[in-house]
Amino acid sequence: MDSAEDGVIRVDEEGNRRRPGLRTARKKVYTDPPTDEDEYRETKEKGKKRKKAVPRKCTTKKAEKLKNVEVDGLEKEIRASPEKPDEVNASEIKPRPKFFRVYERRKKKAKEDDAVHAGDEKGSKMTDAIEDPKGVEGHKPPERAAKEVEEMKNNGEIDSEIPVNLAKKPRKTAVVNSKKDDKLQKDNAENSVSNMCHQCQRNDNGRVVRCQNCKRKRYCTLCLKAWYPRIAEEDIARKCPFCWNTCNCRSCLRLDTKMEGINSDLKVSEDEQIQCSKYIVQRLLPYLKEINDEQISEIEVEAKISGVEFEEVKPEDAKCSPDERLYCDNCSTAIFDLHRSCWSCKSDICLTCSVEIRKGKLQTCQEDVSWNYINRGLDYLHGGKEEIVPTTDYRLENIDGVEHQSMWKANEAGIISCYCGAGDLKLRRILPDGWVSDLVKRVEETAEAKRLLDVPEMVMERCPCFNSQGHTGMDNNKSLKAACREGSEDNYLYCPSVTDVQQDDLKHFQHHWVKGEPVVVRNVLEATSGLSWEPMVMYRACRQIRSAKHETLLEVDAVEGLDFCEGPVNLHEFFTGYTKGFYDDKGWPRVMKLKDWPQTKTFKENLPRHSEEFLCSLPLKQYTHPCNGPLNLAVKLPEDCLKPDLGPKTYVAYGFPQELGRGDSVTKLHCDMSDAVNVLTHICEVPIKDVTREGKNKSNIEELKEKHAKQDLKELFSSVSDYKEKMEILEKTCEEEAKNLASDGGALWDIFRREDVAKLEEYLKKHHTEFRHFHCSPVSQVVHPIHDQCFYLTRYHIMRLKEEYGIEPWTFVQKLGDAVLIPVGCPHQVRNLKSCTKVALDFVSPENISECFRLTKEYRLLPPNHHSKEDKLQIKKMVVFAIDKALKDLDPSEKKSSEAKEKPKPKRTSKRKTKH
Repeated sequence: MDSAEDGVIRVDEEGNRRRPGLRTARKKVYTDPPTDEDEYRETKEKGKKRKKAVPRKCTTKKAEKLKNVEVDGLEKEIRASPEKPDEVNASEIKPRPKFFRVYERRKKKAKEDDAVHAGDEKGSKMTDAIEDPKGVEGHKPPERAAKEVEEMKNNGEIDSEIPVNLAKKPRKTAVVNSKKDDKLQKDNAENSVSNMCHQCQRNDNGRVVRCQNCKRKRYCTLCLKAWYPRIAEEDIARKCPFCWNTCNCRSCLRLDTKMEGINSDLKVSEDEQIQCSKYIVQRLLPYLKEINDEQISEIEVEAKISGVEFEEVKPEDAKCSPDERLYCDNCSTAIFDLHRSCWSCKSDICLTCSVEIRKGKLQTCQEDVSWNYINRGLDYLHGGKEEIVPTTDYRLENIDGVEHQSMWKANEAGIISCYCGAGDLKLRRILPDGWVSDLVKRVEETAEAKRLLDVPEMVMERCPCFNSQGHTGMDNNKSLKAACREGSEDNYLYCPSVTDVQQDDLKHFQHHWVKGEPVVVRNVLEATSGLSWEPMVMYRACRQIRSAKHETLLEVDAVEGLDFCEGPVNLHEFFTGYTKGFYDDKGWPRVMKLKDWPQTKTFKENLPRHSEEFLCSLPLKQYTHPCNGPLNLAVKLPEDCLKPDLGPKTYVAYGFPQELGRGDSVTKLHCDMSDAVNVLTHICEVPIKDVTREGKNKSNIEELKEKHAKQDLKELFSSVSDYKEKMEILEKTCEEEAKNLASDGGALWDIFRREDVAKLEEYLKKHHTEFRHFHCSPVSQVVHPIHDQCFYLTRYHIMRLKEEYGIEPWTFVQKLGDAVLIPVGCPHQVRNLKSCTKVALDFVSPENISECFRLTKEYRLLPPNHHSKEDKLQIKKMVVFAIDKALKDLDPSEKKSSEAKEKPKPKRTSKRKTKH
């Protein structure tokens, strides 16, 4: 929490107990605005403000008249009377106005202000007191001054009823000595020093450290200890966090503008852009031809149905706005151009489903899947008795699909009738008529001119990792051993440092990337300014009050590691458990995880400074940069197009080095829809508080682990004969590995090869009953072993997988500052060894387009209510626009003729058109 908000009572140097901020709260004229970052609050500025400070005029005509007439007349009457003031006849005195006392104080304040501007000794002492909150000799605190005034009233020295116009200095004195006053104010401004801390915006937090670089910023020792504990005060004095662009105060964290010295952009030369465009065309041309052939086949069917020539077929305009995404109502695949649509019910069918309907064999699943995960209560989670508890989890609810999907029928001529009975499905288009075919012709004409497809295949050349004998892994600085496969040359992963990647060209990376191998880039945080990724720093950046620009982010949905169910949790409580740990009623460590956080807006809008920091840390920006990476196909889509959400997104989760077997901090086995880069930005080791119960030798956690093992043996491994023996061997091995973990190790990764996916799926289907998922219930059915995301292979299962099928994953530990690049199509899982903060970003590389097509085909075969059913990547649309953009880069003169954008069209209502 911010030190300005803790409200604790501190003890000053004299030993007096005081609450910070009372004086500044009482004298607002001396308080620095919390949002201003400049030094306009120096003494000179204060002097200017005081010079203008005069008694405020009464706002009503009646009060103005009383002040001008009654007050002056009353004073003259008193002064002219030979009697004493207390002997004046009360009937001769007009009623005293209510504002007299206030007016007396204002006149006194005006006198003091005049003294300040006149440069007298008293005014100088007042100015010094403003800069030094403890006061100076001769300056009385407000409480003491008020007490003395009261005593003077009681002694008769001051009339408490009638304001007396005491000797007043003529204002012309200040005018005569104006030049002398300005010089004095200037000298006072130079000699005065402000103690306001830039971090907490307070000037009463004790000693401050002043920056000698900018000469402006100061940080109090309390803030330095709380928010910059790893930086010495001497380093702060030489150059403060604000100068280093690492200041984590609220104002700096919410800056939406680019910081000086921070450059997250990627500059690409014209020659490099041309080479990348050639490479894109070479890689994507086969897939563009496949898309074109699919469209030609459908147009030929339409020509046969309509009885016209091929060239005379003119599909109708679908009137789909660029900011809309059109999906197939049968398979949920994204539609980017040609499709069939019903004029009545507005249902849309992609070309693949149209072909299958004509053949009478729709391959897509038509029935929803029912997930039989029952909440059996907290006692069951720890091996006890079960008690059925009703629960609602949106991830377990059935999502209703389109009714009567099986009623789409086709006759012998190929005409498809809609299930609603309104008539035939019409051929419609989204892009300009014949644009894809024209695009293929343009590529072929350019290739015939031998200006394009002259880029050699990277795979045919020898990788620099191999030595003269043809062995790899000899260079320990750039290689990481991650597997022990016999007779294989891919046991080592390419693992360069961020400096090596910057110095080398892309060829070495492409040698490994084109073969589907992960790449680990070390120390990527060295390329950043060093902004803190501490959880409380990110919490302070997101903790804000709802306004027109920002929304409240005080409560989030977190996933519980024991039963994998989501529930609301206070953000501050979550981050407190991140560093100190949480435990349930049984004493078992709770593991919480925030996925895709922040969730309400984009990462850049909620954490602008951290977003810039992450973009600076990205390695191989030609592939990974989300805005202008020349080899990132995701950036080739038009600006007005509805683009897929590729991140970046933050993943914050607890973790422990020991594999507990149940409730571990894991990301279960899955396969992303595109390539991804994952950066480990922060780790925090949280020791497990294992308490030994009274009268027993075994600790609480050990007791619970025995109950878990007995329950697993009864429900999961009753048919496995050597289960206990293997578990005992693995537990000893895992304990030794946990002790040998590096201090900067944060997450354990298991990434499987693409060629091993079939065997991996076969193993999971065979042993699926040995796994638990929602509510810790055993997995009763498998729709798709990978896309269900309900399996995490422990060390026990990985050992059995190698014994039965002879395959194993690449296994390695991700350290702080490591960036892991995962190729699409490689199933992977992660277990946090410590509390980790990771930031991930998806991208689409030209080398892995084939895997994107394969996954899209797998997604369309899933049940209608499956969570991985929807095609969010739109890979066909991405291929078409990527080639179009590459041709424009190679020949700018074709920009007008190859323009793919259409003018905005009116929207039409459709249940399958969604905005994200």
